Amino acid sequence: MLSACHREPESALGTLEWDRIALPAPVAEKIVDIQVREGQRVQRGEVLLQLDPQQTRARLAAAESTVAQQAAALVELEVGPRVEEIERARAELVAAQANAVDAEANFRRLSALGQKNYASKSDIDAARAATDSARAQVRAAQEQLLELERGNRVEDIEQGQASLAQARGEAEAQRVLLEKLTLRAPRNGIVDSIPFKLGDEAPVGASLVVMLTGETPYARVYVPQPMRHRIQVGSSARITMEGSGHDSGLGTFAGRVRMVRNEPSFTPYYALTGDDVARLSYIAEIQLQDDAAQLPAGLPLRAEFSFSPAGDRKASETPLPAPVDPNAGSGSDESRSGEPGEGEPRDSESGAELIKSPLPDSEAEPLEGFENGK
Repeated sequence: MLSACHREPESALGTLEWDRIALPAPVAEKIVDIQVREGQRVQRGEVLLQLDPQQTRARLAAAESTVAQQAAALVELEVGPRVEEIERARAELVAAQANAVDAEANFRRLSALGQKNYASKSDIDAARAATDSARAQVRAAQEQLLELERGNRVEDIEQGQASLAQARGEAEAQRVLLEKLTLRAPRNGIVDSIPFKLGDEAPVGASLVVMLTGETPYARVYVPQPMRHRIQVGSSARITMEGSGHDSGLGTFAGRVRMVRNEPSFTPYYALTGDDVARLSYIAEIQLQDDAAQLPAGLPLRAEFSFSPAGDRKASETPLPAPVDPNAGSGSDESRSGEPGEGEPRDSESGAELIKSPLPDSEAEPLEGFENGK
């Protein structure tokens, strides 16, 4: 029973890992400078490498020119037409009015001559058409002058504002892209790998620098299926580096489970039932403490979990019920396990043990076999 209270710790195998950050290439540009090396510890904001910025700078300059153009166009819309344009429209209106007066006078003369048959009908019709055209030109000149005097519409100004905002957004995008060409460390950490060399042109999205970040490493272990239901987030564990031995100086490290997967890492169809279920494994991550901050990634390890056998302890503390004798109640002397105690009531004549009735004394009836000392 005592051995059930002290179970051997259950273990899972895995490797030591650090949180990894991959810095992708924002554009397909040539690497012109690398300022760090693999294994170097860097601080947040430190420059790692530089991509060729010439093409992006040219695009930024073009975008800034578009911004200036749209800004000037918006100012022109907000200020309205120039005074010279308004004066020119007024002069055009005066000229149109003069042409209309001359056309009307010519039409009246030809109409008078036509009544005396001194002018042909075609000449009179041409004069009438010229008069109508001159009047239309007067109306057009009046509307044009009125449009200039009232200024631009609100909708035109809003369109100008939208065009300026679009141009500014494109310029800002190019400016941000230009800043991304200088790769900086997003967090404190260690440069794990630099896949490309100086002069390489990495494709868009390729990892230029891989960093190991975080204050402490974590253990990535594979939990066997029989112990998966007992491991929860927050469970404590003891980490031992595999192959380290007692003379390595590594020792053991304490940690707590920060993540455990609900799905097995590999699930063939025949492993969902039967005896093969015990072969499934679940990935779990155990966060280590500050004493493991100097450990490198990739070390094989063993994680031991100690579970409190609460259910077994409660079961062991609960008294077991007395075994039931199948011969009990038969009335034979051999079925008795011992002599009655001194406080038990006995018959005064035969000395036999009396059985207490659960009924009151007034309602109790003598049991058969105990009457008259029998």
